[in-house]
Amino acid sequence: MEEPQVTLIAATFVGPPMGTPPTVVLERLLAQRVTLRLKDSRVLEGRLVGIDEHLNVVLEDVAESSPTANRHFPCLILRGSNVTALHAPSGLPGRPA
Repeated sequence: MEEPQVTLIAATFVGPPMGTPPTVVLERLLAQRVTLRLKDSRVLEGRLVGIDEHLNVVLEDVAESSPTANRHFPCLILRGSNVTALHAPSGLPGRPA
């Protein structure tokens, strides 16, 4: 069976288990590649290396895609309130199938 994907939308966790704070779920995604959608429609893909209680995130090896440009950053710190969605294509590690 395929591993379910995890999506964080507007700081509300969508997916099992219910009642788990988003920061706890995101800590399990550390060192994985994630895709973030920002309020201004930019899309960032990078390796998640940090998260705090305000859902601010630190990404490494970041590729930015927008209608006007494609850029690369070695490290990027994002304010959590600017993130509208977080997608982890590989799902949660250690989760039973």
